[in-house]
Amino acid sequence: MSLWHDIYSAGARLFGPPILPDTDGLPGHIQDGRVAAALVGLGAKMAKADGQVRVEDIEAFKRVFQSSENNDAGIARFFDLARQTTLGYERYAKIIARKFRARPAVLEDVMDGLFHIALADGVITTEEMAYLMNVAEVFGFSEREFKRIQIAHCGRASDDPYLILGVDEDISDTDLKRAYRRMAAANHPDRLVSRGLPRELTKLATHKMAMINKAYDEIRAERERYAAKNRPSLPKV
Repeated sequence: MSLWHDIYSAGARLFGPPILPDTDGLPGHIQDGRVAAALVGLGAKMAKADGQVRVEDIEAFKRVFQSSENNDAGIARFFDLARQTTLGYERYAKIIARKFRARPAVLEDVMDGLFHIALADGVITTEEMAYLMNVAEVFGFSEREFKRIQIAHCGRASDDPYLILGVDEDISDTDLKRAYRRMAAANHPDRLVSRGLPRELTKLATHKMAMINKAYDEIRAERERYAAKNRPSLPKV
């Protein structure tokens, strides 16, 4: 990621201890160095999130942090220090979030890099997913936004409600209801029997209809939670 390269090239020599001070109020070039160190530290601790650091994790880290050869030694030393534990990663995330709070696309780039490291061995563990979710929360991503980023890297689960209904996550509520009604009508057990499905298989049709209803209810509930969470509070009288 060239943006990350530009950031830590400007301040690679300033890599500090694992727990970094706040960057607000510091000169620009020092702030860049602290942010660079925070990026490296966050990636290193991502590699440690499942309890161990594998060769695949280190190689993935190197692919994400495309440093110049002059910076490799400094980055390697800081990486080795930071990867000893996952403690303190929230502080790194806060430094990065403050630096790029007006540029969410950059924060998403960072999330992409962390997912790349987590997937280095082909699977994301429960511990790694918790790490990713916590970092995303610090970055200010909503549950829905995190899910979109996750799907881009991991694909959809077989029980994903949007996959079951065959719709995209950004579909409007009105179009969602239409899609649900079309699918419910097309897959109702009585309709399938009328199309020639043997009555012995109506149990399967009933199960499919239950899955469709469950998917629609899950999406509606998720959207209601999201709307409630982001609804502006009324001013106090």
